[in-house]
Amino acid sequence: MPLGTAADVLTRIWDDVTGRQQAPDPAWIYGLAALALLIVASRVTWPHARHLVTMAHEGSHGLAAALTGRRQRGITLHADTSGRARSHGAASGLGLIVTTAAGYTGPALLGLAAALLLAGEHAMAALWLAVVLLALLLQIRNAWGLLVVLGSGAALGSISWWASDEVQSLVAYAGAWFLLIAAPRPVFELWGRHRRGQRGSDADVLATLTPLPAMCWIAGFLLVTVGALVAGGWLLLG
Repeated sequence: MPLGTAADVLTRIWDDVTGRQQAPDPAWIYGLAALALLIVASRVTWPHARHLVTMAHEGSHGLAAALTGRRQRGITLHADTSGRARSHGAASGLGLIVTTAAGYTGPALLGLAAALLLAGEHAMAALWLAVVLLALLLQIRNAWGLLVVLGSGAALGSISWWASDEVQSLVAYAGAWFLLIAAPRPVFELWGRHRRGQRGSDADVLATLTPLPAMCWIAGFLLVTVGALVAGGWLLLG
């Protein structure tokens, strides 16, 4: 479908977001879950797929900063799948706590939000939500990060606009499954680094901002990510 005028584009997007799309066959839903699990568990695919989790992690920091009134100063993504989000505001307080805690919990909560939309047969709403969240990452401050975000946005935007309803629904389910299944793994990795004495993580920052030690925050991250996986999986398999 051609793009048309701005009004046509907005009308089309609104129709997509508010419309309903039939869920894939259950065999596809189970198959996509198995594929996501394989990608996350494999030492071959995980280092590449982890870039998507990093985008969701840093984007969640940025979104939380905006929602709590902090000024976003930019996001960087690196080829080794690390990243950093910078914001300006009070050096303590609830806003900074929420912004810091959003990173490790964000991918799981985004996956759960997608699962809620898919349970209501709103696959296109889930895809356009992902496009909007990618747009928030355009404050990327380095070339690699910009390349990753623009490439992901172009692919997702093209699927949202031109792909068939069946393909769009499959992509939405695949994305939801991936976020839900992938979200706990970085938390386990964080746990391992913390036990080896490495410091400077989000959990360590939160330990300086609150009375809770870093391990309590890591346990909280794990509770949120695993809880979202259980709830989201129940919704998707509905």
